[in-house]
Amino acid sequence: MKRLLRRLSRTVAAAEDGGPAAAPRQVRTKKGKGVPEGHVPVCVGEEGGPVERFAVRAELLGEPAFAALLRRAAQEYGYAHPGALRIPCPAAEFRRLLLRLSDGDPAATSC
Repeated sequence: MKRLLRRLSRTVAAAEDGGPAAAPRQVRTKKGKGVPEGHVPVCVGEEGGPVERFAVRAELLGEPAFAALLRRAAQEYGYAHPGALRIPCPAAEFRRLLLRLSDGDPAATSC
């Protein structure tokens, strides 16, 4: 978890150095899908159900509601899970959480 947070904080720092005038660069993943710079690819879905892929702003990962999701993901999948970050949460609830976090809602709760 600490390694992930360090890596993500470096991503946020790099995005902030570019300033607001910098256009978001697309960073290619192994499967060829682009993720905007300063974002983290996240696969969301419950085990056995459909999985949706999101590009989450790295700065949101430090929010308490998102940290709870990261702890839950670490318990379920461990730290050595290959590929994109996987979060065990229904996609519709995750989408609502992202909207509340983006609006700056301090009462946002995790899935």
